[in-house]
Amino acid sequence: MSDSKSSNDFFTTLGHELKQLWQDLGNAGRQTAVSLRNGLRRLRRTELDYVVMAIGGAMPERADPPRSFIERQLPLPNPALSLEEFNERLARLAEADNIHGLVLVCQGVSAGFATMQNIRRSLERLKAAGKTVVVYTPYLDLRHYFLASVADRLIIPPTTQFDAYGLHSEITYLKNGLDRLGVGAEVVQISPYKASANPYVNEAMTPEEKEQFDWLLDDLFDQLTQAMADGRSLPQTTVQELMNQVPLTAEAALAAGLVDNIAYQDELAYLLAELPKTDETAESSETEEATEPAEATEPNSAPDERPQAVLVDWPRAERRLTEAARQRSRKFIGVISIEGAINMGSSQSPPIDLPIPLIGGQIAGEQTLVYLLRQAEQLDDMAGLILYVNSPGGSALASDLIGREIQRLNQKKPVLAYMGNTAASGGYYVSAYARHIMSQPLTVTGSIGVVGVRLHTQGLYEKLGVNRVALNRGEHAGFFSDMRPLTPDERTTWENLIVHAYGQFKAVVAEGRQLPYDELDPICLGRVWTGRQALARQLVDSHGDFIDAVHKLAELADLPDPTSHDIPVVNLYAKQTRHVTPQPFEMAESLVSWLSPERLAAFNQKPLFLSPYFIKL
Repeated sequence: MSDSKSSNDFFTTLGHELKQLWQDLGNAGRQTAVSLRNGLRRLRRTELDYVVMAIGGAMPERADPPRSFIERQLPLPNPALSLEEFNERLARLAEADNIHGLVLVCQGVSAGFATMQNIRRSLERLKAAGKTVVVYTPYLDLRHYFLASVADRLIIPPTTQFDAYGLHSEITYLKNGLDRLGVGAEVVQISPYKASANPYVNEAMTPEEKEQFDWLLDDLFDQLTQAMADGRSLPQTTVQELMNQVPLTAEAALAAGLVDNIAYQDELAYLLAELPKTDETAESSETEEATEPAEATEPNSAPDERPQAVLVDWPRAERRLTEAARQRSRKFIGVISIEGAINMGSSQSPPIDLPIPLIGGQIAGEQTLVYLLRQAEQLDDMAGLILYVNSPGGSALASDLIGREIQRLNQKKPVLAYMGNTAASGGYYVSAYARHIMSQPLTVTGSIGVVGVRLHTQGLYEKLGVNRVALNRGEHAGFFSDMRPLTPDERTTWENLIVHAYGQFKAVVAEGRQLPYDELDPICLGRVWTGRQALARQLVDSHGDFIDAVHKLAELADLPDPTSHDIPVVNLYAKQTRHVTPQPFEMAESLVSWLSPERLAAFNQKPLFLSPYFIKL
C-alpha cells in the first residue's frame, strides 16, 4: 500500500515539475521573441507621434462570441469594438516606447454613463503612463463631453456646438387611459420605492418616486459636472452655468475654456505638430514619412509646407509598436457575462445590433448561466471568475437559481461581481453572492425589493361586445387569467408570496454583504442607488473598471501581479446557446400589444418581478 502511494506521489511531483519546466521554457521563448521584435522595430526607426483610433456606436464590455461558420459566410457588419478590445489596444500603447500619444476620434458613442466612465478611466490610465491623449469629436452633448473632457487636448470642428443640456427623466402614467379602456391593473407592492408598476395604478408620481428620482439625478449630475470641471480645470459651478447657456458655438466653447482648438480632422497633423513632444520622438519623426498634407485652401495653390505630425491609424501602428515582455501565468481568470433581463430558459441575444423595434434585446437565461457556472467550477486552471453584470433584473426564480450557482462556485474559487451600466434588482441579487462587488460610480444598482403586477381586461371586452368563456377545473385555476380580477383570498395568497420573496432577497443581501438583516430596510425597500451612493451604503466594495477588476481578482486568487505577469482572461460562452436569435416582441409603448390575450397571459404568468426603475437619461 505504501509503495503504491509513494509511486503516485512520485509521478504527481514529476508531472508538476515537467509542467513548470514547460512553462519556464515558454516564458523564455516569449521574452526572446519580444526582444527580437522590439530590436527590429527600433532598427527600422518606427517611432510615431500619434496613433489615430476611432470609436463609435455601441461599445459592449466584452467581445462578442466567435461567429459560427454560417454567420461568417453572411454579409454581416463587423462586430462592434468592445471595451475589452479597446483596453487591449490602450495597454499596447501605454507600454510602447516609440509612441507619443493617442488621437481618439469620437464618432457618436451610444453607451451608458458607466460605459463612458470606463472609457474615460482607460484614457486616464494611458495619460498616467506618460502618453498624450487628444480627443477629436464633432459631438459635444453631455455623454461625449463627459468623455472628451478627460483629454489633454480637445479639438472640435468649427460647426460643432456645445449642447450638454443636462439630465432628463420622464414617466408615462397609464392609469386613466387604462380605466377608459376597461383595463384593470392589480399591484402588490410592499416596497414603496419599487415603483416600476406605479404607472399602471397611479395618475402621478408618488412622494417616494419623486424622492428617489431626485437623489439619483442629483448624484448623477454632480458626478458628471464635477468630472467635466476637473478635466478642464474649471470650477464645477462654471461648468453648470455654461450648461445653462447651451447651445454654445464652437467659438464660444473655445472662449469659455471648454475646448482647446477648432479644426477639421484633416488639419490635425498640422495642429499637433505644434505641440511639444519627447526628445526621442522629435528626433525620429524627422526620418518618418508624415501623413499626407492637407489640401490647399485655394485652387492651384502650392502644397502646404507646414510641419506635420506623424499620424498612423491602429491597423498600421499595431505592427510597429514596441512591447513589454511578461511572464505568463499558468492559471487564468474566467469571465461570465449576465446581460439583459434575467429570465428562465436559455440566453438570447440578437446576432447583430439592429435599430429595429420588433427585435428583442438580450436575455440572460437561467439554463445557460447555470450550465456555464457549473462548467467553470470544473476548470482546474481557472483561478477565479469575474461575473460581469449588466442587467435591470427580471425573474425572482431565475435570479435565485443563478445566485445559488454563484454561491457554490464562490466557496471554491473567488468570484468578483463587476457591474456595468445597470446591476439592479435581480442584477444585484446575483451579485450579492460574490466575494467582492465592484462598480463604476455612475452604475445604477440596488432596487432590493419585489413587485407583483397583474392586468385584467374584463371591462375592455365588455365594451367591445366580445364574450369570452372560461372553463376551469380547480378553485383557483384562473389565478393568472386576464379575464377577471383576483378574489380576496387569491390576493392574500399573492401578497404572502411577495412578502416571502422580499424576505428572501433581504436574507441574500444580509448573508452576502455581512449586514444585519433587521437593519437593511433603510437601504432596501426598492431604493435605487448610483454606484457612489451604493459604496457609501456597503452595497458595493469598490469602484473601478474591468482592468481594476482583473487586478482585484488576481489579489483574491493569489495570482501574480498583473503589471509584471500576463494573466489570461478568458470569456466563457455556452456552445449551444451562445447566440440565439430572439423572438419578436410587441413594443411596450403600443397599447395594443399590452391588450393582446397572448401578451397578457405571458405577463400574468410571472407575478414576481425583480425589476427596477428604467431611467431615460
